[in-house]
Amino acid sequence: MATAVERDGLPDWLVPVRDAAERVQPGQLSRFLPPARGGRRSAVLVLFGEGDHGPDLLLIERARSLRSHAGQPSFPGGALDPEDGDPLGPGPVNAALREAQEETGLDPSGIQVFGILPDLYIPVSDFVVTPVLGWWRESSPVGPVDPAEVASVFRVPVADLTDPANRARLRHPSGHTGPAFLVAGTVVWGFTAGVIDRVLHYSGMERPWDGSRVVGLDEDAFGAAVAERERARDRTAGGA
Repeated sequence: MATAVERDGLPDWLVPVRDAAERVQPGQLSRFLPPARGGRRSAVLVLFGEGDHGPDLLLIERARSLRSHAGQPSFPGGALDPEDGDPLGPGPVNAALREAQEETGLDPSGIQVFGILPDLYIPVSDFVVTPVLGWWRESSPVGPVDPAEVASVFRVPVADLTDPANRARLRHPSGHTGPAFLVAGTVVWGFTAGVIDRVLHYSGMERPWDGSRVVGLDEDAFGAAVAERERARDRTAGGA
């Protein structure tokens, strides 16, 4: 499934994302960087498309029965398998596309890989993660392939991710705080939110938002996200 990176042929709105990916440094994306040795190699697919509500981003919600990151919204992705190839070569791209197909049922042939972000690190799971950037030039139907692994698959409009009303910082019970997005009736946080936050910032898509707004990883945060979903539905109904 080896797929080369193709930087040309993108829609105009996605070009700044590609350009940012080509110049961003690891330390600009996260303070958690891979150790000199060790770590479990993995990759995620950061897949942009154009849906009914304009440019969007594909996310999944992990099944709540999983041992790691249960119930958490995330990018499709997972650990590299031997058949994916060299972790320092085509392995991450192959793994990102394979895992996305296995989790969501998408057709990888319709995806243009246009960039690869620097490797990042998730200390709690010891994963060294390569974010692979994709353009969904020929979208295909998606949904949970195995409900034991993926609870839902959804596309979030980029306009919702950049809307200041949907931005906050989330305080984890451990005391750590990081970016969060209250979208699609859920709260996107952790590694996934951190990558989205930095991509929006360095591509120039970010809009000014209230960084002092803090929510907890509890019912309040989820309630706020659900309320925003209902407001979005009302806006859609009002414009119909």
